[in-house]
Amino acid sequence: MSHLNQVLVVDDSISVRDLIAIQIQAISDIEVVFASSYSDTENLLKNEREYLCAVLDLNLPDAPNGEIVDLVQKNNIPVIILTGSIDSAIKRTTNSDLVIDYIVKRNPNDIKYLASTVKNIFNNQFVNVLVVDDSITFRGYLTSLLDNLRYSVLEASNGVEALELITDHADVSLVITDYNMPKMDGLRLIEEIRKNHRREEVAILGLSSQDNNELIVKLLKMGANDYMTKPFIVNEFYCRVLQNTNMIGFVRTINESATSDYLTGVNNRRSLFNTGELIYANAVRQSIFIAVAMIDADNFKKINDEYGHDVGDQVLISIAQKLKTQLRNGDIVARFGGEEFVCVSVIKKVEDAIHVFERVRKAIEEIAIKVEEEKIDISVSIGVTTNLSSSFNEMIKLADKGLFQAKEAGRNRVFEI
Repeated sequence: MSHLNQVLVVDDSISVRDLIAIQIQAISDIEVVFASSYSDTENLLKNEREYLCAVLDLNLPDAPNGEIVDLVQKNNIPVIILTGSIDSAIKRTTNSDLVIDYIVKRNPNDIKYLASTVKNIFNNQFVNVLVVDDSITFRGYLTSLLDNLRYSVLEASNGVEALELITDHADVSLVITDYNMPKMDGLRLIEEIRKNHRREEVAILGLSSQDNNELIVKLLKMGANDYMTKPFIVNEFYCRVLQNTNMIGFVRTINESATSDYLTGVNNRRSLFNTGELIYANAVRQSIFIAVAMIDADNFKKINDEYGHDVGDQVLISIAQKLKTQLRNGDIVARFGGEEFVCVSVIKKVEDAIHVFERVRKAIEEIAIKVEEEKIDISVSIGVTTNLSSSFNEMIKLADKGLFQAKEAGRNRVFEI
């Protein structure tokens, strides 16, 4: 599935446009398309290009009264308003569901906020939100609002369907649920979700037409992160939804950073031992076969000395990516330290180990990194073992001995021990 990455910015100030471009492109892989007037925008929109969103100045030389908003909305593009006064901007665009934020142009920090908002909208394309409501009309309305924020939306008509969808889509970040529903109401749904998902794992926004303080307390105590009464102000809905999904995103990023290597993105040493111990225990208990490999980049110091640490980092990143693509999703790839990696692979029979990591070695040998048209030779030495020994740590030590033997034998080879 392709994702939108172009942002339309309409402002007659060159300095403002330049500042927006610098800030957006500094934090996101987003292309900025500029227009300085209503007529320029009209011509751009004739190309039928799809935009992630549009950033609009309400006061243009040929459209001084916010006419640009109506033009862009006709193309179903979500809008962020740049304005000198939020009050006047809201009055001029009060009936528009496509206006997702208002930003006052006061100083560079406001443009930084604009850039972070655009980044959030871009990232929303990778975020699943589940809408649960028995009214097909209101469910469709909520979905359309979430579409404006570029979320990927799932729908359920009651709590029972919602639980099935959460089971099938483990990456749901936010559940928006009505209170009154058949089969399973919102209160019971929240209770069931919280049996398996903490507040920081899946956010829940409760909705109800009842403006009842007692009900609000019940929903929050049962596990809802937030609550809104229907009908609601659309811009408040956008704020609540963004705050909740951003919170989940922050927590997931923190959790990933605790288990991932900062440079290569593969598991770090701590994660290796936590997960490796479990796989090892499973191998001992169920008599499955596992292979543990210690992998070291050959002549890595020489690469750093001759080409610089930036190139050395790129070599490590490329090796890590190749390890991930050559091994299965359930296998472990971890950076052990420096230029060393450890892999744990579940295999069908012990004889497969040498073949698996010989394939890995050859794939890494084919990595192409050039510096000023000079190709850098990249290879690895690998020590591998299938001997369960007395512990997972002992398996790593055996693999390390195999690595030493591979180095002694001339590098760029696999040695099983």
